[in-house]
Amino acid sequence: MSLLLAPALTLLLAAVQPGAAHAADPTTLAGGFYVDPDSSAQQWLNANPGDGRAAAIRSSIASVPTARWFGNWSGTIGTATGAYAGAAAARGKLPVLVAYNIPNRDICAGQSGGGAGSAAEYATWIAAFASGIGNRPAVVILEPDALGDQSCMSAGQIDERNAMLRNAIAQFNAKAPNTRVYLDAGNPAWISASTMAQHLAAAGVSGAHGFSLNVSNYVDTGQNTAYGDAVNAALRASNGFAKPYVVDTSRNGNGSNGAWCNPPGRRLGTPTQYGGGGAEMLLWIKAPGESDGNCGVGAGSTAGQFLPQVAYDMIFGY
Repeated sequence: MSLLLAPALTLLLAAVQPGAAHAADPTTLAGGFYVDPDSSAQQWLNANPGDGRAAAIRSSIASVPTARWFGNWSGTIGTATGAYAGAAAARGKLPVLVAYNIPNRDICAGQSGGGAGSAAEYATWIAAFASGIGNRPAVVILEPDALGDQSCMSAGQIDERNAMLRNAIAQFNAKAPNTRVYLDAGNPAWISASTMAQHLAAAGVSGAHGFSLNVSNYVDTGQNTAYGDAVNAALRASNGFAKPYVVDTSRNGNGSNGAWCNPPGRRLGTPTQYGGGGAEMLLWIKAPGESDGNCGVGAGSTAGQFLPQVAYDMIFGY
């Protein structure tokens, strides 16, 4: 066998191995969730301490544990995830990280388009992401939108993406044994539970700890837990297993009005906590106040940009 082929074969074998879900429970290794001291809300507060909205944003948003997103803007990824997981571990807290760099990211909506340039580039990136966390306790939300976007992809693109996700899960299993990985499964308003169960199974959820729901969306928690239970029923019927799930509650306090891109009148949801209506955790994954893109009440902004007035209005449900 050519030595040049060996790395590719190794990657392929890693991708197809089912992998056991982690035995370690990171929630027992940390005392509560980590509050990001460099969140977009906190950065705005640091720059605008005298703003009349600052007190409300500080107490209602910046002080709540919220995920940090990592992608092609994060610099050397292993250094970035290592620094974040290390800072949380030094405080005895559990960090939530989002891996958001898969090729053709957000291929349907396009507001958050981008990602790694190739499957090989992504494989290198996600392996370094996991290595950066290492043995420290963490929660990782793996690639929001990745399984919901399949209607905009060819069969070949879907197969390639599933292989990338299976390999990503294998990398965390091997390199970050105290990390819970939740493969993203969209939201109840997007794809039927039975179809999403098929997508999850094909992408290797059997090797992950579980799946995530409602990331960057507004659907209320009850609808999400009903959907999560339905996804699990379909997984159990077709594949013989079910998985824990988490729900993004950061912006679902008023539920959804049917729009996904900066709709008006939304409100903060239940702060990050363990457990909640059948979910393993309720998490703030999308940071409140960060734009969904150039749309709705965020017209003129870019995805991820912190909008203080949107954040302030969301505190009160305006």
